[in-house]
Amino acid sequence: MKIALALVVFLSLAALSACNRSSPAKETSEPASITFAPAVPAPITRTKPAHVVVDLSLSEEERPLADGVTYEFWSYNGHTPGPFIRLRVGDTFEVRLDNSKGKLTHTVDFHAVTGPGGGAGALMTNPGEKSSATFRALNPGLFIYHCAAPPIPAHIANGLYGLVLVEPEKGLPKVDREYYIMQSEFYTEQEIGTSGVATFSSTKGYLEKPEYVVFNGHAQALTGKGSLKAKVGETVRLYVGNIGPNLVSSFHVIGEIFDTVYNEGSLASPQSGVQTTLIPSGGAAIVDFKVQVPGDYVLVDHSIFRIDRGAVGILSATGDEAPSVFHSEKLASAGSGH
Repeated sequence: MKIALALVVFLSLAALSACNRSSPAKETSEPASITFAPAVPAPITRTKPAHVVVDLSLSEEERPLADGVTYEFWSYNGHTPGPFIRLRVGDTFEVRLDNSKGKLTHTVDFHAVTGPGGGAGALMTNPGEKSSATFRALNPGLFIYHCAAPPIPAHIANGLYGLVLVEPEKGLPKVDREYYIMQSEFYTEQEIGTSGVATFSSTKGYLEKPEYVVFNGHAQALTGKGSLKAKVGETVRLYVGNIGPNLVSSFHVIGEIFDTVYNEGSLASPQSGVQTTLIPSGGAAIVDFKVQVPGDYVLVDHSIFRIDRGAVGILSATGDEAPSVFHSEKLASAGSGH
């Protein structure tokens, strides 16, 4: 009897030990690293996956679209584009969507999610309600997220989108500065530049004829006080998304050649020495370049007439002149180039 009891105890302990050995280590839980454009969260330093909580709230509110022009933006966390979310491959990310103050039904389709609808069905949230769902970040890369509540084109066109970076296990090569840029189109009943409140035109959306094509939700977001900053000798990384909802972007920095381009957000096979990179609607790209000459560098969609619709920004670089690279008797101007 004693032998039998001892055997039972031994087998129970052995089974428990085997279970403990085969169970995965419990993930730590932490809030997601998020920022608003053009800022980017700091690189992730942990070496193991974590359970990351992403809090997104929904709102519909009137904000500036251009000088003298306002628009009712539909937004995540009160910003268009929504927050930049930084994850690590293998992370579990729990999305908590709060629509308690919204007037319409909204959701999120994460291009970084493997599963039906990118999670949109699981996160469909009516006004006054909250939803949550949990996903695994299986693939490294730079991914779009956007609303997918019906009618989907209207929810995207009105401002519900952002970027998610899923870092590879060993992270990305270090750079000196990182910026978040999102190109998007606005289809308004009123012609571009008409003062006052601009209203959404589904007809112009169907015809793919936007009045505004902008960076970071405003025609002057990256100019004047909003200009990006760098110093000579620094390496700059731009995380560039293009939500569309219709147009392809031909992203270009006048006076720079991209040392590295991660096409369409993939980190697998970067290119080097690229002048202009295509970013499809609903896609993204990462571009790196080292600043060698001081001055103002113009960021554009090289479908060049879109400059007049707002697709323009400035990267202002300070530092010592580099006559062996660029020499002129005249001062270089941000308005020159192509």
